[in-house]
Amino acid sequence: MASTNKLTIKNLKNIVFIGEHEALKRLVKINNDLNLRSLIITSPTQAKSIDKDLDFKVFKKLDKTFINYISKKIDLKNTLFVSIKSRWIFNKYIINNFFKNKLINYHPARLPLYRGGAPESWRILNGDRIDCQLFHLVSTEVDSGPIVFSQTSLLPKNCTTPLDLKNYGSTKITEFYESFIKILKKKKYFNTIKQTKYLNHYYPRLNTKINGWIDWSSDSSNLIRFINAFDEPHEGASTMFNSKRVHIKGAQLHGGEISNHNFFSGLITRHDNCWITVSTSDKNSILITQVINSKGKNIINKVREGDRFYTPYQKIDRAISNRVKYGAN
Repeated sequence: MASTNKLTIKNLKNIVFIGEHEALKRLVKINNDLNLRSLIITSPTQAKSIDKDLDFKVFKKLDKTFINYISKKIDLKNTLFVSIKSRWIFNKYIINNFFKNKLINYHPARLPLYRGGAPESWRILNGDRIDCQLFHLVSTEVDSGPIVFSQTSLLPKNCTTPLDLKNYGSTKITEFYESFIKILKKKKYFNTIKQTKYLNHYYPRLNTKINGWIDWSSDSSNLIRFINAFDEPHEGASTMFNSKRVHIKGAQLHGGEISNHNFFSGLITRHDNCWITVSTSDKNSILITQVINSKGKNIINKVREGDRFYTPYQKIDRAISNRVKYGAN
């Protein structure tokens, strides 16, 4: 049984994962080792990312067909539903009448500070170095349900890009999930913690091609965070070079130069074969190892000292004025 202030399942036998995750195969193995049955439900686009060794069912939406399918497969009384990177928004009826408040959501960031999507990029933009693995009860408001279980740790110093954070979180989720599910299987319960509303922050999803344009008027610390926030596994932050769009990757903050006027910003002042030095509006510079063209090739060898990266204002305006939304399809 579950309520908004407690989660417990007396005889846990089934786990239904809804969504997809790169660690899903490891989570299923944990279930197998604990004699728990696993079902995987996913959306059409997410199905492409799931390991083909796993059995899963694809639904365009969670409707009566989904409800009938699950009801025939398992006993709902002994089942925990785990939303993990799910593309669906769950309505009040299905939460209360079908899931019966036994639907939890995995969130890879602290709540309520990072509600919404693209948590890795937003955390990099904020300079946040605290990692968090978290389960919360699903409510009708995105990422707003009571917190069930969480663990925090410090990010390693070399975690600077979304891929770094994703890989680190992918290792932490295994031990986090195993700790959680073992406690629940022992017929223990979790007292949930209501999220503090006055700390709520909601961040929308991002699309690198739309939102990732570099504003070179920003100071160096904000520039490096922005560039890193759209690095691997994404295309890279965008700017213009010789009237063509390029993507910047492999950037580091550097304090060993002498330029200190905002007119220097975006100016390439040094080329050292494998990297370039780009001035900013303050005393720091940025070292860059990859300038990617439209064909996906690193053209750093074509960059010359005295060239400049620049971003037209209309592209920056479009980047901050357009909100991106993704659905199950």
